[in-house]
Amino acid sequence: LFPPAVRGSEGLYMVNGPPSFTESTAFQRVSGKNCKAVAFSKDGSLFAWCNGEKVNVVNVTRAELLHSFDLPKTICLEFSPKNNVLATWQAYATAKDGTAGVPNLQLHDLRTGKCLKSFMQKKMQNWCPCWADDESICARNVNNEVHFFENNNFNTIANKLHLQKVSDFVLSPGAHPTKVAVYVPGSKGAPSFVRLYQYPNFGGPQSALANKSFFKADKVTMLWNKKATAVLVVASTEVDKTGASYYGEQTLHYLAANGESAVVQLPKNGPIYDVSWSPNSVEFCAVYGFMPAKATVFNLKCDPVFDFGTGPRNAAYYSPHGHILVLAGFGNLRGQMEVWDVKNYKLISKPVASDSTYFAWCPDGEHIVTATCAPRLRVSNGYKVWHYTGSVLHSYEVPAEEEMWQVFWQPSLDGVFPEKAVKYQAVPSELPRAEPRPAQAYRPPALRNKPVTSSKLHEDEPPQNMKTHLGGSEKPLSKTALKNQRKHEAKKAAKQEAKADANQGPAQDKTPQNALQNAVPAMTTGDPEVDKKIKNLKKKLKAIEQLKEQAAAGKQLEKNQVEKIQKEAALLKELEDLELGV
Repeated sequence: LFPPAVRGSEGLYMVNGPPSFTESTAFQRVSGKNCKAVAFSKDGSLFAWCNGEKVNVVNVTRAELLHSFDLPKTICLEFSPKNNVLATWQAYATAKDGTAGVPNLQLHDLRTGKCLKSFMQKKMQNWCPCWADDESICARNVNNEVHFFENNNFNTIANKLHLQKVSDFVLSPGAHPTKVAVYVPGSKGAPSFVRLYQYPNFGGPQSALANKSFFKADKVTMLWNKKATAVLVVASTEVDKTGASYYGEQTLHYLAANGESAVVQLPKNGPIYDVSWSPNSVEFCAVYGFMPAKATVFNLKCDPVFDFGTGPRNAAYYSPHGHILVLAGFGNLRGQMEVWDVKNYKLISKPVASDSTYFAWCPDGEHIVTATCAPRLRVSNGYKVWHYTGSVLHSYEVPAEEEMWQVFWQPSLDGVFPEKAVKYQAVPSELPRAEPRPAQAYRPPALRNKPVTSSKLHEDEPPQNMKTHLGGSEKPLSKTALKNQRKHEAKKAAKQEAKADANQGPAQDKTPQNALQNAVPAMTTGDPEVDKKIKNLKKKLKAIEQLKEQAAAGKQLEKNQVEKIQKEAALLKELEDLELGV
């Protein structure tokens, strides 16, 4: 299997994938703490790193050094999709006399080793040019315009997309023709908008494939699905003006390449933590709402398909084949994971990876790596390789004085690993199963010797299949309708329970009154006044029965309660007389 690479204060090295997990001899360990940037090519065949002196590129399979570039201050590296170009970025610096700095973004031809082009790129954010998967187009944002180059010819700008102020853009994945999603932030009362274009048709708003405008957006995240038929847009504001959320305010929008657009209605208020497309491109999962967060799978009509209920989670990760979904709570949550079979919506396992700062699926769709890395956490750095059934197959923790900065799988192209049937039984492992210690709630000294009572702040909502829940109807029920439906179902269940109890009768008659009530359960005299008196007497006798039970349990009764019990015989006689019509 493809190995993970590890970068930290112990150096840069590769580990053989499952099942051996020994250090790879194909890649010579780079010792020292100067390794600031690493990158695999998209197909996993090439690997580049900067050791503080040079940028080296090796062929991983042949363990052969291909190129060495004299760029000691490189802090970002990226391969083009077909391995023709290596992009490197160094921090931009002006000269001491205040004159403009030298170009700091270089594009290198990996066949010849020559520098194809150098650009000035001041900001680290979105530093790397974006390529279409076939490398027919390459694009970069320059002064709020998107410049397009064709066939890696960077000396000629083949096309420009000029809108008011393009803040961000994303090229669609997959085959030609390439589509472009662009975001323009709002200004002076005008709304922000996202537009979809098909390259090279950029002739104004009429040429756009789809358009969606919204007011509440300081920044957006645009996510294409794998088939390039739709984009999900998470629009965020830095500040929630209602004061309800520390995270600002988020909304989720859907744009299709055929011109359709919609706001995705999320049933719970609160932040949107994560949105993830299924690799099948027809479903997506959103994790949202104040904790405990909800997670829901939606279809392309933005209707809910399956609701996972609520839980401690803030991330969703589909496996490369799309058959398994992991819902996880990392960061300020405890690292609980739920692994779901998405085809049958069955829970496979619930592993816990405490203090994790990183999660990634292996390209085989079977294994997962979780890691605790610096600088996010500087203690207990290390990584674990899991099977999705919950077994820990390999665990490594760095020595106390060392740090781990990065762990990542060697990528592979789609189709290298075939999809396998989902397993529910945990795969065997030599390591003990990671059982988390149950967290004990604080109990004050006065309550420590008393029985524990449940004191949940909130009840978790259970998962529910929205397709069957909605009876096959297209439109989902509103919150109120769902609430009323649950109430109605609870009442119905209570009625059926009461009916069953009445049919069975009590196992043991406690008093003659019980016997009388069961013998004549719904007797009426025909006189409403008498029926009312009978009802009141039965009510009093029931209260007396409860008091007698309390006294038997050892409870000290009040004087008036004792007097009530003493009146039982007289009340029974009165009830009997009324029912017999005396």
